[in-house]
Amino acid sequence: MSIDNLRKRYEAAGQGHLFKFWSKLSAAEQEELKTQLEALNIERVNRIYAKAVSSEAEALHPSAQTDSIEPLPKGASESVTDAAKTKAWRQTGLEAIARGEVGVLLMAGGQGTRLGSSAPKGCYDIGLPSHKSLFQYQAERIARLQTVAEIENSKPAGSVVIPWYVMTSGPTRRDTEDFFKKNSYFGLDPKNVIFFEQGTLPCLTMEGKVLLETQSRVAVAPDGNGGLYAATRSPLYPGKSDTVLSDLAKRGILYVHAYCQADCATKVVPKSYPTESVGVVACRGNKYSVVEYSEISKEQAERRDPETGELTFRAGNIVNHFYTTTYLHRVESFEDDLAFHIARKKIPHVDLESGESVKPSKPNGMKLEMFVFDVFPHTERFAVLEVERNEEFSPLKNAPGTGSDDPETSRRDLLAQHKRFLTYSGAQVKDGVEIEISPLVSYAGEGLESVKGKVFVKSDWSKGLRN
Repeated sequence: MSIDNLRKRYEAAGQGHLFKFWSKLSAAEQEELKTQLEALNIERVNRIYAKAVSSEAEALHPSAQTDSIEPLPKGASESVTDAAKTKAWRQTGLEAIARGEVGVLLMAGGQGTRLGSSAPKGCYDIGLPSHKSLFQYQAERIARLQTVAEIENSKPAGSVVIPWYVMTSGPTRRDTEDFFKKNSYFGLDPKNVIFFEQGTLPCLTMEGKVLLETQSRVAVAPDGNGGLYAATRSPLYPGKSDTVLSDLAKRGILYVHAYCQADCATKVVPKSYPTESVGVVACRGNKYSVVEYSEISKEQAERRDPETGELTFRAGNIVNHFYTTTYLHRVESFEDDLAFHIARKKIPHVDLESGESVKPSKPNGMKLEMFVFDVFPHTERFAVLEVERNEEFSPLKNAPGTGSDDPETSRRDLLAQHKRFLTYSGAQVKDGVEIEISPLVSYAGEGLESVKGKVFVKSDWSKGLRN
């Protein structure tokens, strides 16, 4: 697009100020700004801002009718405590995997800042005896699941593939890809590991004007983990037409889950205690939604089912979601109905009058973000599966030594699971003994027949339990 046409487009959108310093820029700086502005859908940015501001104003209006928040209706969720159903779901899932219909998507855009690391969070070592990173651990679980699907469906070795879609952020993409290359993709075929990037949105003034970070660069911020939906439609690499959605179609992937007949589903765990700082899957205005813990009153949080004694708002959200590819395609059709969330922040920027950089001392602008669960109310067929916390959820979000949700608790919980695997398989593990089982040996406790009758008396990453 010519610079004149680009300028007219931005002026028509009320964002012509972004060319304020154009005549002062070098040729390289002009090209940098032009490239960024061409790639930016400024009309969409204006729509997102208008929707976010109007939705917030409506919600805060004194006469606003707020949707009631109610717990999930009885019978609205399934549970893995039903052994017969769990066995059937497992078989259904493995059959779909064996047919090449299942893919895995990992949101991996964060850095390990809270953990004391500047590297992508997936590079972090929680201190297992093997010192495997989070990325390696997940890669080996995928590899093992491929093998299990082959064995249980009489498929040739190496014939089953679960493609892995890894969503990074702009700052973490290069480091993430380099980490995978350095470690030979942890044994996975590189063509089945697809990296793509979380989107960004410009930072705005309170009036919706796009801020400049420098005279030649727009200030941007990640568009939230809900940006993954738009990211699946964006080119995997600049100048290329391939997207995550087109790759899914090319491979014949139908699901990123195979547990139930639903468009979208989520796993939940029972809340540990009423005031646990975790969002819950509930109903807002008769529609499925994730309700933040801050939105629930103390009375609601403590309310219990008189028949079971369980918390009524108990379905803790663990951000483990499942979709059909048909549903992922459909998100675009209602995306304009979703209101982005406004975060008012102190945003460094260039003053348009002086051209000088400004570091504000109080919030001067806004960042807009969508949450991954914002699509739930728009789902026609939604499902909830309650899983056991000790088998599927040990969050890692706090610094070492914190005492909760930190590397030590994640390590403890994972090794405790491995001890249960060994015990269920007929082995004995003496008190205080830690045994790590490689994911390449067992995905969920299967394949451990050889340990029956053995007694483990010494902590070790046993040769017989690693690959």
